[in-house]
Amino acid sequence: MKRRLILTMTLVAMMLFTLGQSVWAFKDVKNDVNEHKINELKKLGILSGDKHDRFNPKGKLTYAEGVSLIVKGLDINIDHIRFIKEPKASDYYTNLKDNAWYSQAFIIANLNGLEIPKTIKANDIMTREQFAHHLFKAMMTKGDYAFIEIFMQLEDAADVNKTYMDSIQKLLISKVVTLDSSNKFYPKKAILRGDAAGWLYDAITFVKETAPIPTQPEQPSLDLKLSIEAVNPQINKVTVSTQVGHPGYSIRIASIGFEGDQAIINVELVLPDPDKMYPQVITDVSTSTYVDAKLKPVLSQSMGSSESSTGKAFIIN
Repeated sequence: MKRRLILTMTLVAMMLFTLGQSVWAFKDVKNDVNEHKINELKKLGILSGDKHDRFNPKGKLTYAEGVSLIVKGLDINIDHIRFIKEPKASDYYTNLKDNAWYSQAFIIANLNGLEIPKTIKANDIMTREQFAHHLFKAMMTKGDYAFIEIFMQLEDAADVNKTYMDSIQKLLISKVVTLDSSNKFYPKKAILRGDAAGWLYDAITFVKETAPIPTQPEQPSLDLKLSIEAVNPQINKVTVSTQVGHPGYSIRIASIGFEGDQAIINVELVLPDPDKMYPQVITDVSTSTYVDAKLKPVLSQSMGSSESSTGKAFIIN
């Protein structure tokens, strides 16, 4: 009796496991190189198949499908934008319908800078370089990420649209996209549905696991003023002053360059401590240095005329 009970429980567990697998697996992706990623996206509700639960991984991706996939997969929205009137797809794209299943995705893509061509048609086939470019732009809506400065060599680099090369390079560096064994990307080929799903899965993983560069505080425009005070016949004290938005900011002399009889003063803005709170009070700040009395102190050339003792500019190293 006990053995029969154990056997029954084992069979039930196996049936539940098999049933669970079938629920989350498309019928036509078995042994596809992106099988796991495709089924994981299905679990997340990002992908759906046809009425027969097939995904068609070898099919070509249309622009309507591709834009919708990217927008949904990376959870891009326009919740932060207020509109005077409801936006329509036809406001931005001449060949798209306003009430189609894809319309909202194109509106979101446009307002988030995914750089979709204005004359695109919903059923246009998306190429590999186009999908890569739009996918990368979507990733960048999630934050400013740091990428190593390296150029990945492509055997077919001459075929890549120059507008898309930077996006492709960043995706290769971040391993969202890989080249084949011959080091080719095939930019002009249609992106297959399975490959698009694989790239999207890795893009989602990158965004989830990679910390973006911290946002820097807003840097105010500075109206710098320069004053000169004689210390002795040989030395002058040069003071640069300005006003800033609160006492967390300050300025300092970043460098002094010499050109002819001029001492060119370069000023740097010192940003506030991001972990501190400051009262929003206009504050006078200044910094000083000492210059040979034979030289004429001027603010940096970037501020305009070197003869002026004031100017709106600052240099950030």
